[in-house]
Amino acid sequence: MSEHLLFLTGKLAEKQLRSILEKMQPEFTYTVHQLGVKVAALITADMIGRRLTDTFGANRIIVPGRCRGNLEALSETLGLPMERGPEELKDLPQYFGKAAQKHDLSRYSVKIFAEIVDAPNVSVDEVVKRAHYYKKNGADVIDIGCLPSTNFPHMEDIIQALKQEGFTVSIDSLEASDLLRGAKAGADYMLSLHESTLWIADEVAATPIIIPEKHEDLASLDRAIKVMQAKNRAFIVDPILDPLHFGFTQSIVRYHDVRKKYPDIEIMMGVGNITELTHADTTGMNTLLLGICSELDINNILATEVSKHACRAIKEADLARRILFAAKENDALPKHIDPGLMALHEISPFPYSMEEIRELAGQISDPSFRIQTSAEGLHIFNRDGLHSATDPFDLFPKLHVDSDGGHAFYLGVELARAEIAWQLGKRFTQDQALNWGCATDQAEQTVDLHSFKPAGTTLQKS
Repeated sequence: MSEHLLFLTGKLAEKQLRSILEKMQPEFTYTVHQLGVKVAALITADMIGRRLTDTFGANRIIVPGRCRGNLEALSETLGLPMERGPEELKDLPQYFGKAAQKHDLSRYSVKIFAEIVDAPNVSVDEVVKRAHYYKKNGADVIDIGCLPSTNFPHMEDIIQALKQEGFTVSIDSLEASDLLRGAKAGADYMLSLHESTLWIADEVAATPIIIPEKHEDLASLDRAIKVMQAKNRAFIVDPILDPLHFGFTQSIVRYHDVRKKYPDIEIMMGVGNITELTHADTTGMNTLLLGICSELDINNILATEVSKHACRAIKEADLARRILFAAKENDALPKHIDPGLMALHEISPFPYSMEEIRELAGQISDPSFRIQTSAEGLHIFNRDGLHSATDPFDLFPKLHVDSDGGHAFYLGVELARAEIAWQLGKRFTQDQALNWGCATDQAEQTVDLHSFKPAGTTLQKS
């Protein structure tokens, strides 16, 4: 027996909802019921409780994606499971299809070492502050970077303060004295040892990260691996990732060769040599590098946020490792798992065509402005007509809001957002901030522009 779903909606969306469901030819049966409100986004849980007098034999109720209120309490009252659908009706096929599979992003296999590269020049309090920031963004280990020929008198204080705060810590230097001091102070890992400095591992308990004696010298790495295996000591190997045009492709081959030769050892990749040294958006770089790590079972990366353009690198790597883990676990492509890595563009930026927007505009009978985008440009409409352009300045003379500063300000902000979204190929939703994914710390924050009400003006809610 197929499931019967009840879809709740508003007057303006009812026709389109029925059309989309009909074209979907779903496996379930359904009833569409409009609650006597014009705009579906204005439906609330309380309103449903007051107006829904018949559930039409449904097994489950789907409400508009922007429905506000406590659905759990209402679900208990009605005795039926309730859930919010997608925010855009056009996304219903995806919502009910294979792409709507819910993935568990709480799991990952890659450990992120977040390096504080200038630790000798930073106070203990500042290091702890940065460590908490990195941990919030996904770091598992705080890497304390030493600087060549730079005194580091407060190294021990930093490590002990981090350990007291519950952090896992690594000490990062090519100087034996730094590594010994750091490990004796409580560091859990040492970056980096090579064949000639393996003796340091005999002096302390910290786990060493081993690199080639000389650049590209995999033979020395082989010998170091054999020494550590003979001692039955834990270790991590880093064949070294090189920057673009300075051996990047060959370094990827090295990682592949090391993994093929040693199927079970722990490997690290220093992704900062790409994200820091390439002036391009880091979201895609991190995703691709974490994809390589996923394929080669590389379960440790060293990440940095030194350059301004790489200021979200750890957050991006955190989400990328979770998405890649889910994709690998489900033997699937890393698609339709989470949109957080789609910072500049979107899978479906323009859910409505010009024809559909024109049809919706013809149904509007009130003075409030609606703003939408299509592949053709920006569209603003109310009962007085529909106006389209690719430049918001071309629209302003047609809106007749010169005397209403507050309303003009609101429309200016919304049209600017719409223009940015149209230019980039992003989804625009009126009254909501653009979604920049994990590329910004303010991704989830929105501002109620309707609260902006200068003296003597009246804002119309669009």
